Amino acid sequence: MSANADALDYEGSENQHDTQSKEFLTIVIAGQRFGIPILQVQDVLGEQTVTKIPLAPPEVAGSLNLRGRIVTAIDMRCRLGIEPCSKTTSSTMGVVVEHENELYSLIIDEVGDVLRLRNESFESTPSTLDSLWREISSGVYRLDDELLVILDVPNFVSSVHS
Repeated sequence: MSANADALDYEGSENQHDTQSKEFLTIVIAGQRFGIPILQVQDVLGEQTVTKIPLAPPEVAGSLNLRGRIVTAIDMRCRLGIEPCSKTTSSTMGVVVEHENELYSLIIDEVGDVLRLRNESFESTPSTLDSLWREISSGVYRLDDELLVILDVPNFVSSVHS
């Protein structure tokens, strides 16, 4: 992955409370890179066993136990309308986020890097982005060779419940 020099902040890691930039954990789903604000990430999980929940919406892959807490697993591919909608494998990789005191594991293809990106490089969500994706995006950053779609975690999780 190569990031646009205009978007990246090269000032060093000692300036973590910089108000001129934000950090994002990058994830990949079907070849598209997404960013999750690092302060919203609770944990990154390797392969976990997910237990199916009867009568759950299709994007709810099931639940898992994380240190004694029940975590709802959401299939990102299914929610974003990307095939295959339902993986039948019992092990998955996930990023755990918290919303309204509940934990959710976002099932993804792979975890990328943590990027620090300058606020002035942030752009609103393009109108050409698929409407399903626009609903759950808070905006984008243009990297050298790709678009980083920033995931609006509260909107994403709320959209699963509606």
